[in-house]
Amino acid sequence: MLLVNDDGVHGEGLDPLRAALAALGELKVLVPERERSAASHSLTLHKPLRMREARPGVNTLNGTPADCARFGILHLLRGRCDLVVSGVNRGHNLGQDVVYSGTVAAAMEAALLGVCAIAVSQGVSRSRDYTAAAAFAAELGRRVLAKGLPPGVALNVNVPPDVKPRGWKPCRLGERLYDKTVAERRDPRGDSYFWLAGRRVWGRNLPGTDVAAVNAGYISVTPLRLDSTDRALLGKLGSWRL
Repeated sequence: MLLVNDDGVHGEGLDPLRAALAALGELKVLVPERERSAASHSLTLHKPLRMREARPGVNTLNGTPADCARFGILHLLRGRCDLVVSGVNRGHNLGQDVVYSGTVAAAMEAALLGVCAIAVSQGVSRSRDYTAAAAFAAELGRRVLAKGLPPGVALNVNVPPDVKPRGWKPCRLGERLYDKTVAERRDPRGDSYFWLAGRRVWGRNLPGTDVAAVNAGYISVTPLRLDSTDRALLGKLGSWRL
């Protein structure tokens, strides 16, 4: 197995998940050397990658979460990988978050390579306790190792913070929307600099969605497919006159 994340070697959810997964079998850990949140599915193609041992059993890479998944599967494990688990991410990856998430992208990269994968995220926790998320991920990993996943599919897991989960639900992606803000600031010389500041505005509690499940205190499990074709529009495109 391979454990990756996007919060980097100092991510709070790394060690609890590492401890929980160790009971399932041989585990390698490869994470970014620094936080790479919102790196999405980017790969490092224009500079060399370097792997270092940060501490016993934990390796770092000067790359993205997707780099870690790809490098870990193909080089560190020489292609002999049964399961990739990405997380535990600090903060949910619900709805549209999956487009930007490095945590989810690492799992999807594994799916691209034909390896079963799970992405695990937990809402920002006041207690900084990731044991429930880690324990659920390990149990889900055990089931995935036994049952497998369809080709090109990864599981996206979100755990509510600071409460005992009421259970878990299989869900579709919901809506998690942010305001469209570019925040301008001034440095001491009076020059402008900018932050892509996106405060979450709302996420509708649509039945059957990951957002609704987590808001109700459940763990959400969403199967994500690499093929994101809109088949309804695909059938209509042939009638367009271009």
